Amino acid sequence: MATPQNANNAAAPTQSAAVSKTSTSSRRVNVPRSTVSRANIDKPIPDSPAGYQTVIGRIPIVRLSPQQPDNLWPAKAFVGEVVPFSATVFREGHDLLGADLVLTDPAGVTTEHRMRLTTAGTDRWTAEALVTSEGAHTWRVKAWSDDFGTWLHNAEVKIAAGVDVEVMFALGAALLTRAAAEKRPDADRRTLADGAKALLDTGLSLEARMRVAEDSRVRAIIDKAPIASLITYSPERTLRVERERAGRGSWYEFFPRSEGARQRPDGSWQSGSFRSAARRLPHIAAMGFDVVYIPPVHPIGKTNRKGPNNTLTAGPNDPGSPYGIGAAEGGHDAIHPDLGTEEDFRFFLETAERTGLEIALDIALQASPDHPWVTEHPEFFTTLPDGSIAYAENPPKKYQDIYPLNFDNDPEGVYVEMLRVFRHWISLGVHIFRVDNPHTKPLAFWERLLHDINTEHPEVIFLSEAFTKPAMMRGLAQVGFQQSYTYFTWRNTKEELEEYLVELATETADYLRPNFFVNTHDILTPYLQFGGRAAYKVRAALAATAVPTWGVYSGYELLEDVARPGSEENIDNEKYEYKPRDWAKAQQLGLSLAPYMTRLNTIRREHPALGQLRNITIHWSEDPEILVFSKTIEGRFTASGASDTIIVVANLDPHSVRETTVHLDLAALGLGDATSFEARDLISDAVWTWGSSNYVRLDPFIEPAHILHVSPRTPEQFL
Repeated sequence: MATPQNANNAAAPTQSAAVSKTSTSSRRVNVPRSTVSRANIDKPIPDSPAGYQTVIGRIPIVRLSPQQPDNLWPAKAFVGEVVPFSATVFREGHDLLGADLVLTDPAGVTTEHRMRLTTAGTDRWTAEALVTSEGAHTWRVKAWSDDFGTWLHNAEVKIAAGVDVEVMFALGAALLTRAAAEKRPDADRRTLADGAKALLDTGLSLEARMRVAEDSRVRAIIDKAPIASLITYSPERTLRVERERAGRGSWYEFFPRSEGARQRPDGSWQSGSFRSAARRLPHIAAMGFDVVYIPPVHPIGKTNRKGPNNTLTAGPNDPGSPYGIGAAEGGHDAIHPDLGTEEDFRFFLETAERTGLEIALDIALQASPDHPWVTEHPEFFTTLPDGSIAYAENPPKKYQDIYPLNFDNDPEGVYVEMLRVFRHWISLGVHIFRVDNPHTKPLAFWERLLHDINTEHPEVIFLSEAFTKPAMMRGLAQVGFQQSYTYFTWRNTKEELEEYLVELATETADYLRPNFFVNTHDILTPYLQFGGRAAYKVRAALAATAVPTWGVYSGYELLEDVARPGSEENIDNEKYEYKPRDWAKAQQLGLSLAPYMTRLNTIRREHPALGQLRNITIHWSEDPEILVFSKTIEGRFTASGASDTIIVVANLDPHSVRETTVHLDLAALGLGDATSFEARDLISDAVWTWGSSNYVRLDPFIEPAHILHVSPRTPEQFL
C-alpha cells in the first residue's frame, strides 16, 4: 500500500502523440517526468504584483479518474484488471482536441494510449489499459490541440463554399511540411511532403487536392503521430496495483473444528483438528474455490463462555465461540490445543497450497476475560468506575464473553502488539486475513497498520468484515483494505440490485473491491430462509457473475435454511457448537448444490469478462422480478485474443415461473452492427438465436437463471 500522494499540479514539455485517435493500442515512449518548470508553460498573469501563476493548464484537464475521493491515497487495481482512465478535457473556441493516457509501470516503462471522446458534448475522454504488474503505477493525461484535424474540418467547409480556398490549401500544406520535418519513418515523411506539394498544385482540381488531404495513408500517418500543439499535461496520479487475488477469486468458509468432529457416547466431543480439516481441502478445491477462510483458531476463554444458540450458560461439552479469544493456553499468537500445534497448522497450509488453495485467517482484535492481555496489559481495555472491564456491547446486545480493545488509552502500545500478532501469522505462512468488525477500531489505526504490513509484505490481503454505514465501509477500503464485505446480502429486489451493482462498478470502483458472500456464519437472510433451492441457486449465480470475488459459508450447498427464531442466523449456529456434516450422503441423494457451485466457478474461470468489476451493463426487462445484466471484455485484453461477453438473466422470485421480454443494448454487448447472435446457456447448454428483444421464461424449480455466452452470427449462418 503506497503512502498518501501529493496532488500538486505538474507540467511537462511538449511532445507529439503516439497512436491513432480512435485506437486503444499503446506503445512505449520516453516521457521526462518534469524537465521544465510550470513558469515555462504557464506564464504569470501580466501586471500581477504577486506574480500569480495559473493553476489550470493551457488546455484544461480536470476530473481525473481513477483516483480516490480527495486524492488522499492512491486508487487501486489488481493484476489483470482492465482499468478505465478518464478526464474532462476542453478549451476555448472551436478547435479540435486530442488526449492521451501516459502510463508508467513500476519498472519505469512508459506507454501512451490514445483516449477517445466518450459522449459528444461531455468533454469526457477515456482510455482503457490492462495492468499486468504489481506495484505503484503513475499516470497522467496529455492534451493537445489537434491542428490537422481542425484544419481539415475547416477546409472541408470553406473550400466547398468557395471561401479562402488557396489560403486553406496553403495552411494545410504548411502543416504537412511541418510534420514531414519531424522524426518519423522516411516513407511517412516522403508521403507527407508529397501531400504538401499536391495541396499547392493549382493544376489539380479542388476535389483532387482535397482527396490528398483525406487520403487514408496520410490520415494513418498523422493518426500515429498527430500534428499537435499546445501540449498540456495533467497532474500525476498513482495507481496501486496488487496481486490478482486481491481483486478476483472464489472464497469458501468452514470451521476446522467441525471437520472430523465426533460426539462420544457420554456426550463429550472429539474436536476436529487441522489434520482432519486438511482432508476437506481437496473437495473444496474440486468445487473451483481459490481461498478457504477459517474463523479464529486461538484458545477460547471459559469465563462467560456462550452455549448453544448464543445462550449465556455453556455446558461442560460446549466449545464456545472462537471469537471469545484467549485462555490460559495463550492469546492471539496461540493455537487452540484441540486444533493441534504450529506444525499441524503448517501442514494445513501446505495441503492447501498443494491443492491450489490459499488460507485466509480470521483475526478479531478483541479478548475474552481470560486473555493474557487482561492481566499483562489492562491499559488495552476500558475500566469502568466500579473497577470492572467493559464488555463488548451493541445495545441492547451485550457480548459477555468479549472485552473490546480501547485504542486510545495506550495507542502506541496497542499498535505495536497488534502489528506483532499479524507478523506472527505472516511468518507462519498466512497471506490473507479476514478482519472481524474492523469498523469498531479507528481508521487511523488501520491506515498505519495496513501501510506498514503491505510495505513489508505487499502480497498480504485484508478483507474487511464491516456491515455498517457507507462512510465507514468506504473509509476502510480507502485506507487500505483490499476487499470488503458488502450490502449485497440484503439487496434482493431488482431495483436494489441494479442500483447497487452500478454503484460498485462505477462510484466506488477506484478503491472498494466487493466480495459477494451469499451467506456467512452470522447471516442467513429471510430470502434464503424462505426461498428454498431456487433462492440458493439464484443468489449464488448473481454473486458469482456480478463481481470478480464471491464467497459461501459451508452448509450453503446443503441448503441449511433454518434460522434461530427472531434472528438472521442459522439455528444451532456453528459459532457455539461443533457441526459435522455428511457431505457424501447429500451428494449421493442428489441434494447438494456442490455441482451447481462447481459449474459457476468453472464458468468464472473460462470467461474473462466475469473477472472484471467495472464492465457491467444493466439491461431492461418488462418484468419487475427479472434482472438482466451483461459483462464484456475486448479481445485485446484477453489471453486468447477473443472478446468475451456474458449475459445474466435471473428470476428473483424463487416461488413463481416468470415470462417476459428482455431488451438488450447490442452495442454494449460488443456486437457492432450485428442484429442477432447465438446465446448459449452455460448452465443448461441450451442454444437460442437472440437479438435486441427476446422472450424469456424462467422456472425457478428448474433453473432460476440463464448465464448466456454471446457469439455473433456470421452472414453464412443466416443462409
